[in-house]
Amino acid sequence: MPMPGTDAERWLRRFRPNASARVRLVCFPHAGGSASFYHPVALAHAAAADVVVLQYPGRQDRRREPLVRSVAEYVSHIAPLLEQERPLPTVYFGHSMGAVLAFETALSLADTPAAPRAIVASGRRAPATHRDEQVHLRDDKGLLDELRQLNGTQADLLGDEEILRMTMPAVRSDYRVIETYQAVPNRTVDCPITVLVGDGDPKTTVAEADRWREHSTAAFRIRTFPGGHFYLAAHQAEVNAELAATLSAASKGPAIR
Repeated sequence: MPMPGTDAERWLRRFRPNASARVRLVCFPHAGGSASFYHPVALAHAAAADVVVLQYPGRQDRRREPLVRSVAEYVSHIAPLLEQERPLPTVYFGHSMGAVLAFETALSLADTPAAPRAIVASGRRAPATHRDEQVHLRDDKGLLDELRQLNGTQADLLGDEEILRMTMPAVRSDYRVIETYQAVPNRTVDCPITVLVGDGDPKTTVAEADRWREHSTAAFRIRTFPGGHFYLAAHQAEVNAELAATLSAASKGPAIR
């Protein structure tokens, strides 16, 4: 498969393009994650929305590209590309590290036509919270133990040495990105934030997730699901229903000029 040519083609993937859509969903993967993680979400909403999924460097067809070293660097690539897209009412959906990237990208695009009308933050504590985590400094075995604990990677993939060699640099780099991230205090977006979290998530307590309310001057809502960090794998229908409702609400807002 040929490598996409432009920056937009490398970063922004559409599994089922919908040129007539009147609303857009932008999906931000988790640390070490790839665009394919959101393939089921994209198919579920492609009939109603222009679903754009981020593909980060260092994985799958971008595995030979230099890795991104910070949240700010990620945003410096992502925000300009989203700003160049055809203006549409937009919802950001990010899981784990992706929730932080969605929030920081929204801050970067504030007061522009490309600013999102809503953010759905999944499986991530609020930027106002902090944990001293250093998983990225562990050896490969320690990093694999973390992935097994979170249950976000299929067991057969964790046992495939060739796949591990290809994915471990991106996983470690993204863990460094999110574990060294420090939010600027008191930053807020003026769009609603909906938070989705597993009640047994070892990376995010419900109390930590609830503090996302401090980062929006608009509406806030939190919904808790049974499960751990990747609770959404077992609750796809409910998560998709949340996204569909958020997209519907976003599409009914004032016209974009």
